[in-house]
Amino acid sequence: MQLICAPLGWLMRIAYSVTGNYGLAVILFTLMTKVVLLPVSLWVHANGIKMVRLEPAVNRLKVKYFGDPDKVADEQALLYKKAHYSPFATVIPVAVQVILLIGLVQIIYHPDVWLRQPDLNTRFLGFDLSATPSAAGGIHLLIPVLAGLAATILSLCQNRLNPLQKSQGKAAQFSSMAVSVGISLVLGFTVPAGVGFYWIFSNLFTILQQVVLNKIRPPEKEIDWADLEKSRQELAAYTNTGRETVRSREDKHREKADYKRFFSVGNKHLVFYSESSGFYKYYERIIAYILANSKLTIHYVTGDPNDQIFEIAKKETRIVPYYIGQKKLITLFMKLEADVMVMTMSDLGNYQYKRSYYSKNIKYVYVFHYPLSTHMVLHTGALRHYDAILCVGDFQFEEIRQTEKLFGDPEQELIACGYGQLEKLYDAYRAAPRTERVRPKVLIAPSWQADNILDSCIDDLLKELLGRGFDVTVRPHPEYVKRYGDRMDAIVKRYEHYEGGDLFFELDFTGNTSIFDSDTVISDWSGTAYEFVMVTERPCVFIDTPPKINNPDYEKITVAPLEFTLRDQVGIRVNPGEIPGLAEKIRGLLEDESFGERIRGIREKTIANFGRSGEVGGRYIIDSVKEKVQTRKNA
Repeated sequence: MQLICAPLGWLMRIAYSVTGNYGLAVILFTLMTKVVLLPVSLWVHANGIKMVRLEPAVNRLKVKYFGDPDKVADEQALLYKKAHYSPFATVIPVAVQVILLIGLVQIIYHPDVWLRQPDLNTRFLGFDLSATPSAAGGIHLLIPVLAGLAATILSLCQNRLNPLQKSQGKAAQFSSMAVSVGISLVLGFTVPAGVGFYWIFSNLFTILQQVVLNKIRPPEKEIDWADLEKSRQELAAYTNTGRETVRSREDKHREKADYKRFFSVGNKHLVFYSESSGFYKYYERIIAYILANSKLTIHYVTGDPNDQIFEIAKKETRIVPYYIGQKKLITLFMKLEADVMVMTMSDLGNYQYKRSYYSKNIKYVYVFHYPLSTHMVLHTGALRHYDAILCVGDFQFEEIRQTEKLFGDPEQELIACGYGQLEKLYDAYRAAPRTERVRPKVLIAPSWQADNILDSCIDDLLKELLGRGFDVTVRPHPEYVKRYGDRMDAIVKRYEHYEGGDLFFELDFTGNTSIFDSDTVISDWSGTAYEFVMVTERPCVFIDTPPKINNPDYEKITVAPLEFTLRDQVGIRVNPGEIPGLAEKIRGLLEDESFGERIRGIREKTIANFGRSGEVGGRYIIDSVKEKVQTRKNA
């Protein structure tokens, strides 16, 4: 208290010596603190302008990486770092006000000590500034009313003058005002009237201070308010597409019951976790092998209340499904007890989902949900907290081992497992009847990342292919339609009067039949293109749009990502500016019979245990459970 009060007491003595009146001294003291702290206020003001200026970029990050809050947080942190912006600066005004109040309360309680005036007259305009309104009553009850009124005036003015408050929505502004007025009323009622006077004039002087700050550094010259509003509309248009579903009361009760049921089961040997229904396909063949070759019960946790696993479990009693939402999943991970946990979710231990705090002996096994390289798709450290990784092929071994050495990660157990989803697609393709057609079918299947085919060269592509003897189907990525529905609608509308009969838009994503029924696929960086190549043994056309790089450290690994090296081996690459003449290149591509044998060789070399991935992965998991059980018995 001495450290806080000594400089404040010195300022109060100066104010009193100038005015000779205690009440005027409090008002002058308030003004003096504003002047003394003007440099800090200017820094906070500049930081606030910077925050509002960055908000459009932050909103667009939320759109770009919607559904991936961890990626949004990473990119936002990089953006703030690059702009030298500190979010903690907004705390400084509050901290300063608290320190001033703490010191001032002590000075007002003991004014004779700090002002060194034994016979100090504390009355001012009929108020005893040393009295507390809650105890003194009478005219002193005006103090909390005036404090609340001053807070209201300040809030209304700041909504127009302060760039941070001006950028807030009406609801946030009203909420902020309600809190400020509430604090002012309570403060004015429960502390000495002198502190209430300080608070009243502090609020009023803050308005004047904001006018000065805006003159020194005008927000209007640095903030593009129109762009800010546009970015908010973009985010609102996307977040209101229905992707974020509101859980029903039934689902909430169901989650609570499933959570309780999960922890009521003791001695759980094997747990699978699925983010949604679409991830079961990556486990399907492994689970089938485990059920057929062991007596293990599979405890299957999913974040999707409509996951297909619930229907599957009705026929297979050794699969026990649980619906657990994101919030409860955090504590489920923390309290988990099992021998083996299998997941496709990267970044275990890096963000909110941690390894179990209760059981340190769980073996965490990672299963890939894409068949390509690791170091460009996953950022550094995304797999470091797993014990074992079921790799798609040997090519991932060198990538992971180099990553471990380069960044000091613990060495993990790597198993050349394979890729069950590719096998399933291959079997379905071989069993499907072949379609006889007059014209070759060309499927345009882009990714949804920035500068993809639909956003960069779709019109040039269609101009080149239509009327050249092909049936052309455009199948956007489902995520593109969800995020940028207006863009997709605009593309479709541009061709609604086209009557050539050789252009089709496929916007129903319930099946993959059209993909594997095509003669060739034109893509940019979509994984669908590689699945098409490996399944049909037909070549692909790759448009060299800018690649999607999730990991800026990927070039530190000396192994070239398959996303780059396979493009020239399983098809042809075309620059977006070289699309004229592509029709003839495609015709030559389709006539080249050497691709079938070449692609089979690449698949054999790249994908481990093709046709046997379920057996390899399932056997490894069964053996891991047995090993854990035996270790526990021996202990």
